[in-house]
Amino acid sequence: MSILWSAAARRRFVTGHVAYNSPGNKAAPGRRTPKFDTPLPFGLSSGLHPRFIIKGRLLRPSFTTYLAMKLVSLIAFLAVFPLIAHAQCTQKISDLPAAAELFGFHLGMTKEQVKTLVPQIHFGKTDNFGVSKTTINPGFDPKMDAAKFADVRSISLELLDERLTSIWVGFEETYKIQDITQFATSVSQSFRLPSAWSAYRGRGHQMRCADFQLIATIVARAPSLRIFDLSADETIAARRLTKEEQDAATEAAAENRENTSVVADKKTKTYYPSTCDAAKEISTDNRLVFKTAAEAEKAGFKVGKGC
Repeated sequence: MSILWSAAARRRFVTGHVAYNSPGNKAAPGRRTPKFDTPLPFGLSSGLHPRFIIKGRLLRPSFTTYLAMKLVSLIAFLAVFPLIAHAQCTQKISDLPAAAELFGFHLGMTKEQVKTLVPQIHFGKTDNFGVSKTTINPGFDPKMDAAKFADVRSISLELLDERLTSIWVGFEETYKIQDITQFATSVSQSFRLPSAWSAYRGRGHQMRCADFQLIATIVARAPSLRIFDLSADETIAARRLTKEEQDAATEAAAENRENTSVVADKKTKTYYPSTCDAAKEISTDNRLVFKTAAEAEKAGFKVGKGC
């Protein structure tokens, strides 16, 4: 669409001669309107606008401004529409089908079920938070059935309270799909999930659903897929926080004991905090006072029981 200014309109805009908005209002010869110190932008001239012609049709600049705003709004809407159109993932772990990418593993399996699926598997020691981990390498371990885990480099499993909460499958460069975006699309189809992926650390993709999350990335020049239970992550984080708080409290108590005087019993070679009832029962002949527990222990005394 081309915009042509009439010669009269250009002249009036420069000199301050303007026509009123009404197309039927013709300015009388010699009629002048107040001049403006600076040129007025379209639609911002307090009701007075220069005339212009679009394909022979006289329009007001305010109408053009309106059309431009509508066009910008339409472009912005079309730009974000694909993001709005993407459905959110509301599926739960219980809704997931058996996916080929997981080779029979699924979230929520017990340790015994995992061992039934892969008898050669061995889990490490369970830590203080109830977590145990293991990794199998079908392509390198001669005990594994390589045909059962075709094109798989490694599978890492994590259990919380003896239930499978994380599965991480790393594929070989021989896997049928190498493009990470195509791989994510294939995973969506296998798990019957919407295409609700978002960017993850550059080239990767992630999808957060009701109670689990998927991450598709490139590792060692080949696709990898991790699926994990969100509630398990929250449980582990809560347990770690509780442990840190307990350790801090224990450390503070120990430090407090170190800075508190103690009363020792020469006869039993034990010591007690000065505030302990047992310390008050030590006879004067057997009583020794140390500034700190460290001093008492250095002198050969051991902490007594009962306080």
